[in-house]
Amino acid sequence: MENGGKSSSSTNSIGMEFVPLAAGRFWMGEGHASRAVNISCPFCMGKYPVTQTQWQTVMGANPSHFKGENHPVDSVSWDDAQAFIRALNAREGHSRYSLPTAAQWEYACRAGSETAWCCGNDWQALKEYAWYIDNAGRHTHPVGQKRANAWGLHDMHGNVLEWVQDSDHTGLFRVQRGGSYLFHPGCCRSSDTFVSTPDRGSDFTGFRLALAMDGWGRRALDGVLRVVRRVK
Repeated sequence: MENGGKSSSSTNSIGMEFVPLAAGRFWMGEGHASRAVNISCPFCMGKYPVTQTQWQTVMGANPSHFKGENHPVDSVSWDDAQAFIRALNAREGHSRYSLPTAAQWEYACRAGSETAWCCGNDWQALKEYAWYIDNAGRHTHPVGQKRANAWGLHDMHGNVLEWVQDSDHTGLFRVQRGGSYLFHPGCCRSSDTFVSTPDRGSDFTGFRLALAMDGWGRRALDGVLRVVRRVK
């Protein structure tokens, strides 16, 4: 599925940028475990992981181990992320923010690719897109310093592991995606999945938000798709 490259983004009241993504179909997973998945509704995805400044603006304190205003918030559990989402929805007077589902997350990460990483199958190219064990120095880095994927999303690989909405097959654990600054490239692939208990955070775990589309999102997406059709 083609989303037309980098889309227009919108910014909310606390400086979060969101990129509108079209509905589409993609191959989720890798190898024999891959399966076709339909994303039936367009949605907006956070351009970056939630930063410490954004977290502190909403929650009033910064739990992160690695301090830095524009670093991703870390040391937050799935439960903490849900508390942030409830507070942000209340602050903005709607209920459109959530964690992305695992399918939404991988769809956004792949950005139309079917390779190990959004940038292809050569792990050496990953250094242009991600902070991981070989280049991160064992700590997080400010968001957006590495190249975006084809749909304009940054830090989908590495930096911090990201919570998604899903639970695993047992219902006891919550799913995490994307790898982190501590992980080797082989654990930062688009398909890689990790789990943890919802009450446990770590200094390599953060999250980004999905946003259900309003009128702006649909208009922005319509504009992008019109441009793509003209180019074709």
